[in-house]
This record gives sequence, C-alpha cells and structure tokens, in this order.
Amino acid sequence: MIVLLRQTLVALLVLPSLAAGWEFRGETGLEGRYFTQASPYEAADYSTNSSLYLKGEVFHEWNNRDDQFIFIPYARVDENDSERTHADIRELSWIHVGSGWESRVGIRKVFWGVTEGRHLVDIINQTDLVDQVDGEEKLGQPMLNLSTVRDWGIVDLFVLPGFRERTYAGEEGRPRTPLPVSDHARYESGAEDKRVDVAFRYQQYFNNGLELALSHFSGTSREPLLLPEALSPQQLQSLLLTGSLPAGSDPELVPLYNVIDQTGLELQYLNNGWLWKLEAITRSGQGDRFTALDGGFEYTQVGVLDSAADLGWLLEYLWEDRDALLASPFQDDVLLATRFTFNDVASTEILAGVIYDLENDEKAINLESSRRFGNNLKASLEARFYTDTAKPLSASELYLSALQGRAENPGLSPVSRSDFIQAEVVYYF
Repeated sequence: MIVLLRQTLVALLVLPSLAAGWEFRGETGLEGRYFTQASPYEAADYSTNSSLYLKGEVFHEWNNRDDQFIFIPYARVDENDSERTHADIRELSWIHVGSGWESRVGIRKVFWGVTEGRHLVDIINQTDLVDQVDGEEKLGQPMLNLSTVRDWGIVDLFVLPGFRERTYAGEEGRPRTPLPVSDHARYESGAEDKRVDVAFRYQQYFNNGLELALSHFSGTSREPLLLPEALSPQQLQSLLLTGSLPAGSDPELVPLYNVIDQTGLELQYLNNGWLWKLEAITRSGQGDRFTALDGGFEYTQVGVLDSAADLGWLLEYLWEDRDALLASPFQDDVLLATRFTFNDVASTEILAGVIYDLENDEKAINLESSRRFGNNLKASLEARFYTDTAKPLSASELYLSALQGRAENPGLSPVSRSDFIQAEVVYYF
C-alpha cells in the first residue's frame, strides 16, 4: 500500500506537467505574542515571542476539469521554540471526478464536525498542536479516498496508510505541558506508525434544513495518552526521601498511541436564524469505552440595529463520561460566545467566548478579531486567558501525586500561566 501511494504521488508530479494552466498562490504571516504572566517553567520564561510562516499552493486541472492536482507546502520559524520551527506538506493530491463518484489520492486534509467548542468527530488528520494552541491546524495525512454521491446520501471510504505523531511544544515553548513530551512514542500496534487505518462516513442533506452524518474510524488514535517516563532507582529514592527529584533530572512525558474504534454522529438543523448543532462519539481502546458530546445552538440576528452587520449568539454544552484521569479539561462545561460580523468590504469579524467548567469554575476566555486591508493584507488580533485554575505541578509534584495515589485530572492548570495576546499580519500573493 505504501509503495503504491509513493508511485501515485510520483505520477501526480509528472502527468500534469504535460499540460499548461498552472495556478500559483500563497500567503505569509508574521505573528507576535505577548504573555501577561511569568512562566512556571524556567526554560520558557519569556514574555514575548514572534514567528513567521509561509504557505504556498500549486493548483492544476485538466481533462475538462475532471482531474485536479493540489500541492500545499507549509513552514513556520519560531523565535524561541525549536519544536515549533517545522515544515509539513499539508496537501499533495490528485482528485479525479467520475460520474457520481470521486477518487482522492495522496496527502490531504479532511475536516469533520459542526460545533465550535470541540471537534469530537474530526479524526482523520493529526493535530499540529505546536502550530496553534486551539488544535485547528492539522498535519497532512496520506490517504486513498473514494466518495460516491447518490440521492440517498454521500458515502466516503478512507484507507489511511502511515501515521503522523502529534506535535508538541518543546521545553522553550509556551504554552507547554508540565514535562517535555518525548520524541520516542510508544504504540499499541506492532506495526507502530506503519499501521493502515480505515474510516467510513455517510452524510445526507434533507430538504427541511437537517444535515446528518455518521462515521466510524478504526485505527491508531490521533490523541495519545501522555505517560510520565519511568524513574531510575536513584531518582525514585531521592523523590521518596526528600520530596524532590535529584538535580539534573529531566523526565519526559511519553506519548502512547492506542488502537481505537470510534463511532461519530453529526447533526445540524437550520431554521429561521437558529442553527442547532450536535457532535457525539463513542470510543473504545483507551481504557473503558466512553461517550462524549458537544451540543447547542447559534442564533443570528440579521441586520442588527438596522445595519448590515449580523450578531450571533452561541451556546454549547460539552460533556464526557471518560475516567477522570483520562478525560479532557472539558468534561462538564458550557461554551458561551458571541460573533459580530460586519458584512463590510473588509470582512471585519469579532468573536468573543468563554468555556466555563461547571465543576471547578475554571474558565478559558478567547477573543478573536480580523479585518482585511485591500486585496492582499489581513490583520488579526487574538487573546487567550485562563482563570480560576490550579497552579501547574512541578515535575516532582507530578510524580509524588502519582506515587501517593493523589493524581487528578489537571484540567487547565498546565496552561494556567500562559495567558497571551497575539497580533498577526498576513500577506496573500
């Protein structure tokens, strides 16, 4: 399968070159962050950080537009975090359109989901977490995808050869995990990152405004369990006697990628300005089977205050019944947000929201705004604040709590001292 995919990608680079009609475009962005608090981690104790990214796109179509070639390379350079300085092929694929079907071969990005708080069902691509802390950026995934379109719905079949490990911030990164994440991941599958995963998705659009999608994924989880590295006898003895790891200890978190089966449901219903949304999953393979959901609505006031602007109100409930130690920080939370869209030539937008934890009062506050300047420039301002959170645990505290049976879900505490304001300017060419 891997050999076939490589041969196909080589063909993608050769065949389109026989014809004209190539399109080239791209974007580059300069980002600056200001952290409002001192970091609890010495190696990441800085207040400002800048980075630069470059993303290109090569597009070509032939055979009366029945065949398309897409190539999207991406690279980012970061001032402080060497792990955030990275490059990736977001897409390198050939798409062929047949009568009632499409085939897509190569490296691609596929998005599933309808909600704002968490994209529970979105599981095809790996998260590029080091690039953006919100998890919206994804790594390119090698795949063979066959899509059929019928009156009764759209069916997508995926064969996913090869696995991409999640990216994490390094010791100098902000925000980051309490311990650095090891580059030496562990896998439940004997094939490790060579395992071939499969997925299926059915979706249908109904005349009454209802959209439905059902999906199933079987393969290596894109979300690893982060396990503290085993201590040496000397480190363990020092920890038990003094309550601290010996000087020079540099333990890491080791990612464990389990083999899982996940079934997902997406529902979306639009009626008179109300957009109702639901994502739900059930997953086995990481401890006991668990269920998670994110559901709610978005109501849009069109032409608010007799202007061209629209004002949207969002409310979602996030829940999961996973074991407390393995659960995400959003296992019993409410998302409240408002979206102001000016509908002007500059595409000005403002989004403000908070995720509130109903159990321990933690809050994740997010503010985003953007505006275009002419045809080639876009400026955005973003702020993230984490309030009413616990203090991040040190390496010694983390190991002691585990040894003494006091380990708890950390919630938002690892990022609780990483509030930041970010400005970005993007140039499109």
